[in-house]
This record gives sequence, C-alpha cells and structure tokens, in this order.
Amino acid sequence: MKGRVHVDFRDEISRNKWKSVFLIATIVIVFAALGWVVAMVYDPSLFFIIMSISIVISILYTLFGYYNSDKIAVASVNAKPASRQVHRQFYSSVESLTVASGLPMPRLYVMNSGEINAFASGRDPKHAVVCVTTGALEKLDKYELEGVLAHEMSHIAGYDIRFTTLAAVLVGMVAIFSEIFLRSLWMSGDREEKSGAILIVIGVLLAILAPIAVQLVQLAISRKREYAADASAVKFTRYPQGLIKALKKIRDDSSIVKVNPIKNKVVSSLLFVSPSELLSTHPAISKRIDILERM
Repeated sequence: MKGRVHVDFRDEISRNKWKSVFLIATIVIVFAALGWVVAMVYDPSLFFIIMSISIVISILYTLFGYYNSDKIAVASVNAKPASRQVHRQFYSSVESLTVASGLPMPRLYVMNSGEINAFASGRDPKHAVVCVTTGALEKLDKYELEGVLAHEMSHIAGYDIRFTTLAAVLVGMVAIFSEIFLRSLWMSGDREEKSGAILIVIGVLLAILAPIAVQLVQLAISRKREYAADASAVKFTRYPQGLIKALKKIRDDSSIVKVNPIKNKVVSSLLFVSPSELLSTHPAISKRIDILERM
C-alpha cells in the first residue's frame, strides 16, 4: 500500500527471534541483579543457596507441564480427535503445510466453540498437536483456514513451547527467589550493622518489583513469538492475504455474540488470538494485520 514500508517476512522472523533472545537475557540480568543485592545484604553463600532452591522448584514445576503440554492443552478444552472423513479440509491443509514446512504430521483435534480460534502445543514437532474450533472450520474459507494453520505450524517449527518453557522457568526462579529472600529478611532480625539500611531497602524493592517486571517481559516475549509465527506463516503459504482475511474476519466477528467462547487460562497463551489487553500474551489484531499487509 502507498506510504507503507515493505516488510520482508524473512527479516521479520529474524528480528522477532532476536528480540525474544534479548528479552530472555533481560530476565537473566534482573535475576543476577537481585542475586547481587542479596549477596551484599547477606553472606554471598546465601545467594547460591537461595538460587539453588529457586532453580530446583521452578524446573520441577515447569517440566511436568512441558512434557505433558499437548495432553494438558487438549484435555483442558475437551477437544476431540479430528476425523479425516468429517474434517477433510482441516486434514488437507495441514498435510500441505507439512510438505511446505518439512514438519511431521501433528495430531489434529477439534474443540467445540463458536469463535474463530486455534492453538498448537507439544514439546517438539514429533509430539505436536494442532487444535481448531468448530467456529474456525465453519466460518473460514480454504485460504483463511490455511493461514491460521500455517501460523500454528510455525509455532511448532519454531519450538516455541521450549522457548516459552525457558521463559517460564526463569520467571519462576525470580518469583521464588524473591519470596525466599523477603521471608528470610523479615525473620532475620536487624541486619543494619552488616549491610546498611540502603541496601536492605534496595533489596526489598527489587524483590517486590522484579517478579512483576519479568512477568511483563514474559508477555513481551510471547507477543514477539506471535509476530514471528505470522511471518513464518507467510513463508509457508506465500500468500499473506489468507492470514490477513482470517484476522479481519476474527476482528469483525468480535462484535458478534459467540457460542461457547473459550474461557480457559490453560490454553489462553497458546491461542491464535486472545483479548488485546495491556497484559495480553498476544499483540493487537490491528497491528498484526498492518505488518502482514506490508509483506
């Protein structure tokens, strides 16, 4: 379009992946800063003790979800296996995309919801599932559905579950570390002679604000992965209009009373679209459309 700068999907994929890496590094830096303050307030060895406890708890908590992410996601929305006879277009589109992407065929599921949506899950391409709503199958044409499915296949190809799992582990580490530090501080009595009141205040502020900050960073990472998946979908289909039209149809459909809308926190971050709010895991639909229209 006139007045718009063209965006190459390859540059968009690369740019958003690097931004995701930078945001992960930001979480690590926040964790290190919090650890440094703890080391200054207390004996440095305490930092390693708290860090070890935080890492173990965070990893154990997250690993269960990681290795069972496909089963948990499908069960949480009561999705049923797709039928090749009944859902022919669904199967046909995904099979075409496996050829374009070089990915193995994922397991296909359908969830009962009137809204247009979909999600992909699984720790790697061999254990992946793709699930769509009945609303998507009924309301999207062949090219629109293919655009949505290409987006979900892009999440699988980009190992996004692994990336978001890493982010979740790091966020969990910061949260647990902060909680242990604050509890130990209140139980330890007066340490003003050892570290000074200023360091203690800094430590308390960091322990309170760090979990909030890294959670915001985690949301930003999720949004960057969505932009990257949109760009990769264009790479797979070579037809951005399919995805653009699907997003526009979803935007216009938002004013309609939906039948069986998805209200599930387990899969909310995995969905093709989610409510565009300040603390949303997804970018605004209008922004996604704008970037796609410049490709």
